[in-house]
Amino acid sequence: MYDYDLLVVGSANADLVIGVERRPGAGETVLGSDLAVHPGGKGANQAVAAARLEARTALLARVGDDAHGRLLLDSQRAAGVDTVGVLVGGAPTGVALITVDPSGDNSIVVSPGANGRLTPQDVRAAASLFHASRVVSVQLEIPLETVVEVVRNLAPDNRFVLNPSPPRPLPQEVLAACDPLIVNEHEAKVILGEALVSEEPEDWARILLAKGPRSVVVTLGAEGSLVASGEGVTRIPSVKVDAVDTTGAGDAFTAALAYRLGAGASLAEAAAYASRVGAAAVTKRGAQESFPTVAEIEGGPL
Repeated sequence: MYDYDLLVVGSANADLVIGVERRPGAGETVLGSDLAVHPGGKGANQAVAAARLEARTALLARVGDDAHGRLLLDSQRAAGVDTVGVLVGGAPTGVALITVDPSGDNSIVVSPGANGRLTPQDVRAAASLFHASRVVSVQLEIPLETVVEVVRNLAPDNRFVLNPSPPRPLPQEVLAACDPLIVNEHEAKVILGEALVSEEPEDWARILLAKGPRSVVVTLGAEGSLVASGEGVTRIPSVKVDAVDTTGAGDAFTAALAYRLGAGASLAEAAAYASRVGAAAVTKRGAQESFPTVAEIEGGPL
């Protein structure tokens, strides 16, 4: 019997958001709106998204011993995430400084802070969490050496899910563990690099699969997604909604897919469910506050 449906290993940031009429040029000062502070970071987002779907979820991350760290811990606990694996101290909490103009375009500067201090040793010390979890989900807002250590510490029955964001070349050891590797168009192109010889997403998925992952999911926004494994490539249609804010939608998709895979769904079934969750998330503003509950998914129009 597993204690957790999903263990998320990743980042936790405080998002500091200011609305501006236009972004300043070099040496220029502009006035903006009141500062809004939101809990964020891809790891923390995924954990909250899964917990909202009633997945038994734990988070392995690091935050600072500061107000932003307390904000993040509070948001995790409020969603029902087990924070036993959240380490405190070593550096200030990671922060994303975000300016948003009237068109919705944003500029972001990230200070990794404590996220950059989540070490391979921290992963080894959390071995009991891996053995207690069905699925382990990771992103790349923590050091790559820490991601490699996660792969090396997977329990025999763990299923490993990776969203390589922000994208970078991945060691073969990491690629071989992915089941699935989840990428959007930009991430797929970065990882494919010189192997990008086609503009067809189906070809991207096949080439990515040939690089070693056990399965691949390519998300295509309003065009839906596709899943690829040894059984072939399957298109998953999108769920049509009026999008208000796409912030965090990818994290909601990944969390929902990882949870459903752990519950025994096929890759195509899990991706179809994740599409509904991601679509619900874009109908509300913000990241964590936009993530749907089970009741909203099962009882809503999606």
